[in-house]
Amino acid sequence: MIRKLQAVALDCADPVRLAEFYAHLLGGRVVVDPDDSDWVEVQGFEGTPLACQRVDGYRAPEWPGQERPQQVHLDFDVDDLDAEEERAIALGATVLERTDQLRPEANWRVYADPAGHPFCLCAH
Repeated sequence: MIRKLQAVALDCADPVRLAEFYAHLLGGRVVVDPDDSDWVEVQGFEGTPLACQRVDGYRAPEWPGQERPQQVHLDFDVDDLDAEEERAIALGATVLERTDQLRPEANWRVYADPAGHPFCLCAH
């Protein structure tokens, strides 16, 4: 039986830069394996650790297109969408869609991290 989810790994061209983005976003810290700089983890925040792994020839997903599908995205629980959006953008995120402003029943907004992976900030 599986005990727990050990990590969620994101492919990227620059694992340190992507790990720094998520470390700042989540209040965690970057952990670089001195023997393997192609695998960098973000630890020290509540939840499952994130790993960023270098992939040669990495191509960012397209959202919402399917030519290069997102394959995975992360959802983060927040108290204040506007404040967290401002912080995410300052860290290097890009707004893809303010879904809560398009559909009254929605409580999330969609962004891309610096490597192009979609993620959502969700108000709860």
